[in-house]
Amino acid sequence: MASFSDRYLRLSQLFSLPFHSQSSSSPFSQKWKKKKKNSNNYNNYSNKRVRKLVREIRAMPSSSLTKQNEVVLRSFKLNESTFLASLMPKKEIGADRFIEANPEFDGRGALIAIFDTGVDPAAAGLQVTTDGKPKILDVIDCTGSGDIDTSKVVKADTDGYITGASGTSLAVNPSWKNPTGEWHIGCKLVYELFTANLTSRLKKERRKKWDEKNQEAIAKAVQHLDEFDQKHKKLDDINLKASRGDLQSRVDYLRKQADTYDDKGPVIDAVVWNDGDVWRAALDTQSLEDDSDLGKLADFVPLTNYRIERKYGIFSQLDACSFVTNVYDNGNVLSIVTDSSPHGTHVAGIASAFHPEEPLLNGIAPGAQLISCKIGDSRLGSMETGTGLTRALIAAVEHKCDLINMSYGEPASLPDYGRFVDLVNEVVNKHRLIFISSAGNSGPALTTVGAPGGTTSSIIGIGAYVSPAMAAGAHCVVEPPSEGLEYTWSSRGPTADGDLGVSVSAPGGAVAPVPTWTLQRRMLMNGTSMASPSACGGVALLISGMKADGIPVSPYSVREALENTTAAVGSLPEDKLSTGQGLMQVDRAYEYIQNSRNCPSVWYKLTINQAGKTAPTSRGIYLRDLGTCQQTTEWTIQVEPKFHEGANNLDQLVPFEECIQLHSENIVVKAPDYLLLTHNGRSFNIVVDPTGLSDGLHYYELYGIDCKAPWRGPLFRVPITITKPIVLKDQSPQITFSEMSFVPGHIERRFVQVPLGATWVEATMRTSAFDTARRFFVDTVQICPLKRPIKWESVVTFSSPSDRNFAFPVEGGRTIELAVAQFWSSGIGSQGSTIVDFEIVFHGINTNKEAVVLDGSEAPVRIDAKALLSSEKLAPVAILNKIRVPYVPVESKLCALPADRDKLPSGKQILALTLTYKFKLEDGAKVKPNFPLLNNRVYDTKFESQFYMISDSNKRVHTMGDVYPKSTKLPKGEYNLQLYLRHDNVQYLEKMKQLVMFTERNLEEKDFIRLSFFSQPDGPVMGNGSFKSSVLIPGALEAFYVAPPTKDKLPKNCPAGSVLLGRISYGKLSHGLKNSENPVKNTVSYLVPPNKVRDAKIKFLSRLKQGTEEERSEWRELCASLKSEYPKYTPLLVKILDCLVSQTGEEDRIHYNKEVIDAANEVVDSIDKEALAKYFSLRSDPEDEEGEKTRKTMEGTRDSYVDALYKKGLALMDIDCSKGKKPPLGDAFVIIDDSNKKDRESGTDPCDPDLFEKNFKELERWVDMKSSKYGLLLVERERRRGRLGTSLKVLVDMIQDDGEPPKRKLYDLKLSLLNEIGWSHLVSYEKRWMHVRFPSSLPLF
Repeated sequence: MASFSDRYLRLSQLFSLPFHSQSSSSPFSQKWKKKKKNSNNYNNYSNKRVRKLVREIRAMPSSSLTKQNEVVLRSFKLNESTFLASLMPKKEIGADRFIEANPEFDGRGALIAIFDTGVDPAAAGLQVTTDGKPKILDVIDCTGSGDIDTSKVVKADTDGYITGASGTSLAVNPSWKNPTGEWHIGCKLVYELFTANLTSRLKKERRKKWDEKNQEAIAKAVQHLDEFDQKHKKLDDINLKASRGDLQSRVDYLRKQADTYDDKGPVIDAVVWNDGDVWRAALDTQSLEDDSDLGKLADFVPLTNYRIERKYGIFSQLDACSFVTNVYDNGNVLSIVTDSSPHGTHVAGIASAFHPEEPLLNGIAPGAQLISCKIGDSRLGSMETGTGLTRALIAAVEHKCDLINMSYGEPASLPDYGRFVDLVNEVVNKHRLIFISSAGNSGPALTTVGAPGGTTSSIIGIGAYVSPAMAAGAHCVVEPPSEGLEYTWSSRGPTADGDLGVSVSAPGGAVAPVPTWTLQRRMLMNGTSMASPSACGGVALLISGMKADGIPVSPYSVREALENTTAAVGSLPEDKLSTGQGLMQVDRAYEYIQNSRNCPSVWYKLTINQAGKTAPTSRGIYLRDLGTCQQTTEWTIQVEPKFHEGANNLDQLVPFEECIQLHSENIVVKAPDYLLLTHNGRSFNIVVDPTGLSDGLHYYELYGIDCKAPWRGPLFRVPITITKPIVLKDQSPQITFSEMSFVPGHIERRFVQVPLGATWVEATMRTSAFDTARRFFVDTVQICPLKRPIKWESVVTFSSPSDRNFAFPVEGGRTIELAVAQFWSSGIGSQGSTIVDFEIVFHGINTNKEAVVLDGSEAPVRIDAKALLSSEKLAPVAILNKIRVPYVPVESKLCALPADRDKLPSGKQILALTLTYKFKLEDGAKVKPNFPLLNNRVYDTKFESQFYMISDSNKRVHTMGDVYPKSTKLPKGEYNLQLYLRHDNVQYLEKMKQLVMFTERNLEEKDFIRLSFFSQPDGPVMGNGSFKSSVLIPGALEAFYVAPPTKDKLPKNCPAGSVLLGRISYGKLSHGLKNSENPVKNTVSYLVPPNKVRDAKIKFLSRLKQGTEEERSEWRELCASLKSEYPKYTPLLVKILDCLVSQTGEEDRIHYNKEVIDAANEVVDSIDKEALAKYFSLRSDPEDEEGEKTRKTMEGTRDSYVDALYKKGLALMDIDCSKGKKPPLGDAFVIIDDSNKKDRESGTDPCDPDLFEKNFKELERWVDMKSSKYGLLLVERERRRGRLGTSLKVLVDMIQDDGEPPKRKLYDLKLSLLNEIGWSHLVSYEKRWMHVRFPSSLPLF
């Protein structure tokens, strides 16, 4: 869901170091003499070399470190040069030796696409290559997060000015060539282009300057107040008191601004035009500058698409943030490209940075060129999106890239599956791009590799390795490890379908360039995110040599060379699950490539299924659960040689024939000895017999060797992973792993068959025999079909020997892995090992209901519970804490996207479907949208992309999201949710036009519904037989009932058809976890039944349209009918009043106001005011349930009464405003034209000022007129009397407490008051906020 080094690197270090220019070479470098080119016949190879390689292959299908290299890696002493060299590791993968032997094979000619958060073209080392060529050829925002709608076209006036999209008058530079005279305009809040860290820094800087201006205004306001106090010693007159209160309000307001200041950032205007040759763009950034002469549009040096002129801009000296521009769709879209994190620049620097004055800090391939494809969406932090991924692939093919590096990924439920995987396969197989990606940072448990890097066959997945030199230099550890090892957090294989997962490993940490806005040149990051570009840079070196030597570049042959020339990390076969085939070695790989240049470029696709079964198929054999480990199984393996698309039938496919010798572990894996393989493939059967194996992890490989060229090593490998679990004896639910000994980096794995009936574990970890603090990773993993691995994890630090208790859920009948690892650098330099005892106790309460569904009736649901393992305390707890409401789209739009960035390499045009949903919140709440078909899948889905935004009635976007929707606090009001879906198949999109969306709203804690339990079916009605808890005896069944909530407990604004959601748990934890919640929680839901008929009719009334006279007539008839049917029913009269006020009344305001006042009077007359006053003069007993119901009813009646008086007062005040020739103040005011009509049906004159005062005084009996809720009646009063401070105070309080989407006219009034007072710095601040609250249009997707 984000970059691997950003997302789950639990102990990554991040800091910068000062550097000095060094020209001396590293003493680690060794001379590597270039071998002579081999004969065209690839079989003519040294017999001595063949025998040596065959011996190595038979011992283990990957090579190991030579003694010479091993000594170099272990025996070293840091000096300045070796320290600097350790910050950008090259020696570990042989890159330094390779370049020393081949100076011109330093990446020249190789083009790498960096799929990441964006690369800063101004960053250190990313300007030119070693041969003087531009380093970065293109910079693209594939996500659309920097897009600006520039479809509005204007022309300059006679003075050469245009009005920008922000409303600012902009002078156009007369020297700019624009044959048509048409200027495309748009604007954007600049903080939307910046990272959170940069925004935070700018806010602090801008706050200092704003505070200075505000302090000046406070000083003047205080001075005016002091002068008033000096002049008026006594305040006998009420007007003097009010005047002083006004001055005090001004002081208070200014002081309060200092506490509530929230800088939403400047707005920048963008102008786009065509100069006759190319599209150009210019920005007005005056709002970013302190000096008004800086940042003017006319002074901007116009930019065009980066790939044309390779120029970039800087917003301002303060932010130091570089950006590039790209214009799309004939000038209608301007993309401003900035990075969403330093991650992408860091990755690019590892792969190919070039520092001519600091060669030790060069990237792996300093001669390589780059294109930056930003896939990390700035609107989502830096989360990748389907749109970004697809556009990045399009760009990589369009630019004819050789390599792709992607240091992103996340878990997936299905390996090697999904829309993105399909597109990657096409790019690799047809266009021959080599795709390299990080394996993930979710280790140390097995089966934690992430998608796509660790789960996709066409991608080379990279694990993260740390050498002693890296530990001593980059990580500054006290005492480095004696040998290199995989980082503790590096993800491990195999995949769920048995593939190895990790292909090879590379150094997983480096000090590399970062963007200029960080105000530093370099920083240290570590993760598989860093290992991937290290490997990618190494492959760029290979490509550089291959192109120079005329060797065709193929991802198939490069991968074969990488995997067959590695240096082994670890001595056990199962170490491959962590490291892949081992640590890549560039020099060896190139030697391999040279000698196999005439070998066919083939990918050997493996399809494996258990004999006699057609499904499921897999890419390896993974025996994990008890049943599969207790019997011998037969497997069918289909080997299909796959050539690149376009391979010649006669020259390549027909002649292909290889005699393959199969190698396996004969005791456990039995296979044929030989296989004749042709282009059409061949299948064969093998037998796997794990029955004689001990408990624990076992790894084997069946691999095929070309009989005619055994020096090539394995052409294909079948990974066979067996995790034989421990079976608990005597049905005991407890097991203890005693005296496990740990040193830094050590991992202990235990595999246990979870007993049937177990649903959770309570575990205790005890440590002893150590001095300094120790840090451990504790992970558990279970594998279930078509689900992401069930993973529980904890990072625990022990400052001294002690115990820790854990509880986590499990699934009975499946193997669970317990992985305990001492962090690789924890305890380094300390003597002795750490002893750990780990006790696991299985618990379980099984029920007949996985999910409890209450159907809306009064009937309870019966739950049958039993414990199978041991006695358990049954103590059910069920809480409903969310409301889920379904919606269908009110509108759908399908369109074809512009071809300039949304046309697939296959030529297919991508289409977009936009679905619009409407929902309303009666109160502010946290809301999360859900699309069950689409959510929680990025890579393992066949849908290309999804993105949503929620906007209010002012078009302000409150939140955006994609596959992982988040809860967002929304004020009450009406909202639109737009869902944006992309695919090239129109039929798929057509099927989505009625896609159901759910909103999940969190209830406030006071509104949580705790469900009751009973031992009898009639308990909920009769009120007897309450069930609290009991003790379950193993094997015995116990039943109880869970009751639906009573109707009076239902939260308000809970429509019929919605669902109340929550969680139900059954068991109570024991020993050290008594106060903790049970980790096993099932879903409980309640379907809200239909409303009462009367309430439904009233609700229907509010939905009727009143746009035409005929519709208004029908509405009035329905109102009259309902009033006749339910006379003096206050809720009905309130609804009628609300409906009237919501109308504009533009056609006949006099009649309209008559209706409003009459409707308010009807509400007032329907209420017994004396009874209301009498009730609220008495105190009620909060423990009296009937009394509580009465209280709620009376409070609702009072609120209706007060609201009617308030609305009546607004209407009456509008009449006074019209007489006083003052304009109305907002949407809530209703205007009555001045007329002589006095006789009203109600018998009163609405123009009588006494009537307003009478209404005002009656309202004042019930509410505080100074409160913000009713303050609108005071605002204009105070303003007319010249008390602008008091008027502003009331207005601001009303706005802040409104809780609804803001009303434009109220903020216009606020600006007007600030202008009248003369606070220019606050006027500027509020104007910036107006762009946030009231944007002119919705942003682009």
